[in-house]
Amino acid sequence: MKDCIFCAIVAGEAEASRVAENELCVAFLTIGPFNTGHTLVVPKRHAVTFTDLTTQEAGAMAELGQQVAQALQASGLPCEGLNLWMANGEVAGQDVFHAHLHVIPRREGDSLKMQVQWTHPPRAELDAVAARLRAAL
Repeated sequence: MKDCIFCAIVAGEAEASRVAENELCVAFLTIGPFNTGHTLVVPKRHAVTFTDLTTQEAGAMAELGQQVAQALQASGLPCEGLNLWMANGEVAGQDVFHAHLHVIPRREGDSLKMQVQWTHPPRAELDAVAARLRAAL
């Protein structure tokens, strides 16, 4: 897609520090890492969000993400844990509108913080939401 930096990286038209690839996806280091080794996994075909991916692309993204995660753990880089993160849509924090999975190595005391206020809805409300989702499937 025109003017998409990730499409340009996939096509070899923009610089990137590539880590790995498979038939459907490419993994490369982000230029704005939370921690050393922070990698993005993107589909080769332009798809804006996770829900725009084919099931094959989603599977290939998960597979390559897992391989990158395993490599981070085996690399000797600081990696005491991992976060996998994907933002879909501007309201969710997506700033490059080409689907991408963040594989973020974590270490004790790093600066990445996720603040969440968990809710605890009653079972009846959970069951009603589950029914709506089943109906939409």
